[in-house]
Amino acid sequence: MVSETQVAILFADVCGSTKLYDTIGDEKARETIALCVSIMTETTQKNGGTLIKTIGDEVMVTFKTADDACTASQEMQEQITNGLVVEGRNVAIRIGFHYGPALLEKGDVFGDAVNLAARMAGQAKAGQVLTTDTTVKAMSDMWGASTRQIDRAVVKGKKAEILVFEVQWEQEDVTRMATGFSTQSTVAQVKMVLEYQGQQVEVGEDHPTAVMGRSEQSDIIVKDSLISRLHARLEYRKGNFILTDQSINGTYVTNDNGEETFVRRDNSPIKGNGVIGLGKAAEPNSPDAITFTYVE
Repeated sequence: MVSETQVAILFADVCGSTKLYDTIGDEKARETIALCVSIMTETTQKNGGTLIKTIGDEVMVTFKTADDACTASQEMQEQITNGLVVEGRNVAIRIGFHYGPALLEKGDVFGDAVNLAARMAGQAKAGQVLTTDTTVKAMSDMWGASTRQIDRAVVKGKKAEILVFEVQWEQEDVTRMATGFSTQSTVAQVKMVLEYQGQQVEVGEDHPTAVMGRSEQSDIIVKDSLISRLHARLEYRKGNFILTDQSINGTYVTNDNGEETFVRRDNSPIKGNGVIGLGKAAEPNSPDAITFTYVE
């Protein structure tokens, strides 16, 4: 019998499992992957979830609520990504899930929600938990406050792009984001100033994220055919600054020493002063350069 219900569908898999076989040997790698699958399965059951299937180093599970999926994701990451080291090598997993209507039949799950969950898992990196905007809306205030939008994704069969959110699963991040305050820290109160053609924004503890792109909603608006709507963002994290590119053509960073870094669909730390080029490299003092200045 087929029934439709609201459910959180979650995929979790071991990152770099093929490399594990190369580095620690077949037998140890097989034991490690089996241990990870066991941890993920037990964590699912502990949080009221259901194991649908295992596929090699991956599990597909379901939960009744989005919050249950968040809690299970956090525990899986803490036990494996933060807690499992095999022969000196860190082991990590990636997780993606989506909450929505799905068809249940004979212990399996079907429908669009499965495709969305798989897309989130496929886009996640080691140690990440990704989900969709509709899932975030189904979360409690605490878990909802512990998410942040990081990207947009095209999903087969969908006309509109899907907003991709990262779940901040590390306990200190969950607490800080949920309560709206952080405990006293010795991290210096620093900031980074972005400037472009009369536009200026300061990134720091009070304003931790600045988006650069073609969209009118961006903090720094740059109009060019090579630039995506939400091209890149600069984030303040515990005294450090991280640039994340989420574009097609990538982002170029050149510091005052002339060292150039190209970032595409990835992130990279930024230090000191220099210029950022969206979609193409930018020379200092050129009109298409976004300058960044570190201020203590």
